[in-house]
Amino acid sequence: MPERYGNRRDVEEFEIESDEEEDEMQGVGRRVQPSTSRRPSINDFQDMEDDPNLEDDDDELEVEEFEERSASASNARRPIRIVPDWTENAVQGEHFWKPTSASGDLCCLNEECIKSGQRMKCSACQLIAHQNCIPLVNEKTQLACKPTFRDVGVRQYREQSTTHHHWVHRKMEKGKCKQCGKAVQGKLFGSKEIVALSCAWCHEVYHNKESCFNQAKIGEECSLGNYAPIIVPPSWIVKLPTKGNFKSSIRVNNKANVTIAGSKKKGMSKRQKQKEEKKEPRAFIVKPIPSPDVIPVIVFINPKSGGNQGVKLLGKFQHLLNPRQVFDLTQGGPKMGLELFRKAPNLRVLACGGDGTVGWVLSILDMLNPPITPAPAVGVLPLGTGNDLARALGWGGGYTDEPISKILREIGMSQCVLMDRWRLNVTPNPDVEDDNVPRSKDNVPLNVINNYYSFGVDAHIALEFHEAREAHPERFNSRLRNKMYYGQMGGKDLILRQYRNLSQWVTMECDGVDFTGKLRDAGCHAVLFLNIGSYGGGTHPWNDSFGQSKPAIDDGMIEVVGLTTYQLPMLQAGLHGTCICQCRSARIITKKTIPMQVDGEACRVKPSIIEMSLLNKAVMLAKRKHGRGDVQVNPLEKLHLTILRITMQQYEQYHYDKDMLRKLANKLGKMEIESQCDLEQVRNMLNAKFEESITYPKVSQDWCFIDSCTAEHYFRIDRAQEHLHYICDIAIDELYILDHEAATMPQTPDQERSFSAYSQRIGAQNERRNMDQQGRSGSTVTCTT
Repeated sequence: MPERYGNRRDVEEFEIESDEEEDEMQGVGRRVQPSTSRRPSINDFQDMEDDPNLEDDDDELEVEEFEERSASASNARRPIRIVPDWTENAVQGEHFWKPTSASGDLCCLNEECIKSGQRMKCSACQLIAHQNCIPLVNEKTQLACKPTFRDVGVRQYREQSTTHHHWVHRKMEKGKCKQCGKAVQGKLFGSKEIVALSCAWCHEVYHNKESCFNQAKIGEECSLGNYAPIIVPPSWIVKLPTKGNFKSSIRVNNKANVTIAGSKKKGMSKRQKQKEEKKEPRAFIVKPIPSPDVIPVIVFINPKSGGNQGVKLLGKFQHLLNPRQVFDLTQGGPKMGLELFRKAPNLRVLACGGDGTVGWVLSILDMLNPPITPAPAVGVLPLGTGNDLARALGWGGGYTDEPISKILREIGMSQCVLMDRWRLNVTPNPDVEDDNVPRSKDNVPLNVINNYYSFGVDAHIALEFHEAREAHPERFNSRLRNKMYYGQMGGKDLILRQYRNLSQWVTMECDGVDFTGKLRDAGCHAVLFLNIGSYGGGTHPWNDSFGQSKPAIDDGMIEVVGLTTYQLPMLQAGLHGTCICQCRSARIITKKTIPMQVDGEACRVKPSIIEMSLLNKAVMLAKRKHGRGDVQVNPLEKLHLTILRITMQQYEQYHYDKDMLRKLANKLGKMEIESQCDLEQVRNMLNAKFEESITYPKVSQDWCFIDSCTAEHYFRIDRAQEHLHYICDIAIDELYILDHEAATMPQTPDQERSFSAYSQRIGAQNERRNMDQQGRSGSTVTCTT
C-alpha cells in the first residue's frame, strides 16, 4: 500500500495526547471475576490418557507451580501496549495504556503505589496507574483488564458462551447509581476510598455499599449494554493452540508420524516447501454465534489522519467495544481484521480516516480469496482533509468531537446503498514516443476509481502540493495552510495557463462517441470523471439540470466535466463546470506526459491509452438526514456442504495431514443446511438422509463429526457437546464425518469412491437378487401346476 499510511509504530511509544473528556471515568481496579468451572468432557480424559508426559500427580503439581511463577514473571516483563496482541504470545486481561492527566492519587495500587512515572490509563477498563507501577499491576490477576477472547482450547470454547460483568473499583466516578438513582460523588483531598463499582462492558455503575451492590451481581451475565448488537463478545474470539501443542485423542506412534511427515516433505517440490515455510500459523480464529439480531462492527482507524484525531478515537472505541474489534491500520493494514471476521453474520466495517483509507479497505475486500459473501457494508468516519466520499454518503466533511456513542448508533441504524467502482486499464501509446519527462510513470497511482479521476491542471496542482509536502512536511501542518497553498498554485496556473492546449494532447471517447471537439470548444484545462457528487472538499462541479437523469452513485454511469483555470476557484462559490456527458465507458488517448489523479493520488503519466469500465458495486453505509435509517439485516446464509466420510483407519493414520484425508474421503452427497443449526440438528438431518435416501449409503450408528476448519489438525467433536456447536463452527464447504465401523463402503478404488458408482453397483446387485427370487418363485409355481 502507499507509504502515506506510515510505518509500524513501536508499542512503547506514547504519542497520544491527553483526553480531558475521557478522564471523567477514573478507574482504580480491583476486578471481581467469577470462577469459570466446566464439566469435563470425554476428550479431556482421552488427552490425559494419551499424553506420555503425565506421570503422576506430584510432578503435575510441580509443573503447574513452575508455570504459574514463570507466567507471573513474564507478565511483569510485558511491554506496554496500546493495541491488542494477535500473536501466540497474547495474554488474557492485558491492558491498553495511554497517557492521562488524571491525578496520581487515583492509582489502582493504593499503598503499593510507587508514585513515579507518567500517569497512564487503560483505554478498555479505564484503570489508572503510574508508568512505573504497571509491572506491579500486571502481576495482580485481580487488576486484569476485561477479557477480550477465549483461551480454553479448541475443544471447549463453546462450553461457556456468556459474558459476565467485569466490575472495576472506582475512586472517582461521574454518573448515577443504577440501583438507587443517586449521583456518585468522589471523595476530596486524595482519599483512597472506593466510592463505586462499574462494569467495563455495559458501564453500569453502583455505589460501593451493600444496599446498592450485593455479592449476587458478581457472577451475573452481562448484557453488554446499549451497544450489544454491534459488540463482538469475547466468546467469539478463540485463541488457538501453538503449533505442536495440539492434543489429539488418538493413540499413535509419534515416531511413525515423524517418519511419514518427513517423507512427505521430501516429496515436496521447492515451491511447495517455500509456501509451507511462508505460511504462518494462525494464533486466533473467530467463531461467531449465528443470530439475525447481531450486527457486529469492526473498526479500522488511521491514526495519522486529521491531525492525529485517529489516536484519540482509538482509545474511545476500545472503551465502548471489544478492543479486538478495533484495528490500527499502521499495524499491518486491514487484511488481517477482514480475514478474521469473514464468517461474522451481517458484518459491517467502519473506516476512520480520509478517502484513501476507505479506498484501502475496499481494495483489500477485492483481493480476498475467497471473497466475503455477502460483502460487508462499509461506513465512513471522516478524518481526512477532503472527505468527499463521506460527504456524498451523508457523514459530513469531518469529525468534530462528536460523541462516539452517537456515531455507533448511527452506524448500527444506517442504510445500505450500492456504489459504483470503476476500473482503469492503462497501456503505453504505441504511436507516440516517450517524451522523457522527469518522474513520469507508466501507470496511474490507483487503478480503481471510487470518487473521481481527472487529468490536466487540477491534477497538476495536486501533484505540486504532494511533492512540496514530501520535501517540507513541517510546512503543511494545518488545513488552512494547505488550502492557502492550493490557492497559490491555482493563481499561478491562472496566469501561466500551461494546459490551454489540453484538447490537442488528448483524444476522448465516451460510449464510442468522440468528445474531443467539445473539449476544444469549451477550452478545457482539465477533464474530470465524477463517480460521486462531491469533489475537492465539498464542491459540486456537475450541474444536475444537465443530462438525461440525475446522477446517482449506483446508476452505472460516470459524469464527465470540463474545467478551466477560471472555473476551478469558482467551484468554491457554488458554480459548476462544463458538463460534457454521462457515460458507461470511456477511452482516453494521450500524446504527451500529462498529470493525472485518482481519488486525490496524483502522478505524471507517460503517453498512454486509458480505458475505463465498471468494475463492481461496493456496499456502503449511508446516513439518512431525516428519521431512522433502514437496518438491512441479511438473512443468515445457507451452507451448501459436500458430505465426506472418513474411516477410523484413515483418521488414525492421517489425522495430522488435511490434504491426505481430503483425498481419501468418500463423497456421500451434498446438503443445504442453515448456518444457525447446531450439530444435534444436523445429526438428525443426516440420519434421516441415510435411512430414507437411496443415494446415501448406510453408515454406522456411532459416527461423529470432525472439525476441519479450526485447528491445524482435524479433531473429533464429542457427541455430548454437539448441542453447543453450530455447523458453521466445523465446516466451510465440506462436512466431514468419521465412521467408526466403515463396513459398507468401498475405500480405495477411485471409481468406487464416487456416490453414483456405488449406488449403481448396489442397484445392480438388488436387481439380480430380485430376478433370482422371481425365477425361484416362478419355477415353484410351475411345478405345482
